[in-house]
Amino acid sequence: MTAPRRAGHPAYLIPMRLILPLLLLLPTTALGWEAGTDGPLCTLEHAEPGAEVRLTYDPAGPTYTITLTAPEPWPSGPVFALRFEGGQGLTISTDRHVLSQAGRALTVTDRGFGNVLRGLAENTTATGLLGAASVGFSLDGAAPAVAEFEACGRTPSV
Repeated sequence: MTAPRRAGHPAYLIPMRLILPLLLLLPTTALGWEAGTDGPLCTLEHAEPGAEVRLTYDPAGPTYTITLTAPEPWPSGPVFALRFEGGQGLTISTDRHVLSQAGRALTVTDRGFGNVLRGLAENTTATGLLGAASVGFSLDGAAPAVAEFEACGRTPSV
């Protein structure tokens, strides 16, 4: 027995109308910025095709890290720079970067990240630069997550 067909509508549209709302409820991978925690660490993460960014803050240090993972290994080089554009443009650089064993992840560790956090919150794009390699990523929607990350690990005053 087949379901009755409504005049003027193909038979497949009726089941699709029932399935579509269920599909919309399935979890999706967000390409936005997300603040959270990983044990005692505060985290700020973003992934998009071609770049993954992860910041951590350890209140016990206090120590900040930023890791920028690229699809291909980073070249070795003496200075890593992070260029922010669109709004409050800024370029910061350091010689305190470390490459992962496979070379795809580049990490910088420091006790202060004010310029990095300001750059993430106030601009539209960022580009990591090392030697001839560059890895860009969007900062669209980063500001609220940066504010949440900055508030993480701080004890509110009474």
